[in-house]
Amino acid sequence: MARIVFGMNVSLDGYVDHDKFAPDAALFRHWIEHVHGLTGSLYGRHMYEIMRYWDEDRPEWTPDLRDFAAAWRRQPKWVVSRSLKSVGPNATLVGDDTEAAVRRLKDELPGEISVSGPGLAGSLTELVDEYRLYVHPVVLGRGKPFFAAPRPRLRLVASDLIGGDVIRLTYVPA
Repeated sequence: MARIVFGMNVSLDGYVDHDKFAPDAALFRHWIEHVHGLTGSLYGRHMYEIMRYWDEDRPEWTPDLRDFAAAWRRQPKWVVSRSLKSVGPNATLVGDDTEAAVRRLKDELPGEISVSGPGLAGSLTELVDEYRLYVHPVVLGRGKPFFAAPRPRLRLVASDLIGGDVIRLTYVPA
């Protein structure tokens, strides 16, 4: 049975913004290893469109960027969207009954499935098995919150320093 995990980079005040802070080399290597180990990823339309950046190699990429792209392309992706009519390679469009589709994935697959995006994670609260907050020493003051919907009480199960200044906090429903 697969585990559903929601993890993202987040500011000290709880916001996610891909343009405001980026991972250092050690954290990026962590994300590469994470993606290599995934059974697959669930995306909402917006996050999927951001991640499509990795579909085609770019001449300026470093070996680490190429490694991440290869891992991302390899894994199955499920895209939750009512507006998209098609998705790219190794991706499946999930339509109306998202919860039933995710339950099927959990029942049929082993390993870990990543949920990408606070909105989608918020709609799947009952199905998320673990939350990983990669806390950066940045205060944004506003933006999209990591938690987009109320959650059940959580219990801290781990904390790790990754790279020079990012703390990963891992929580499970209490």
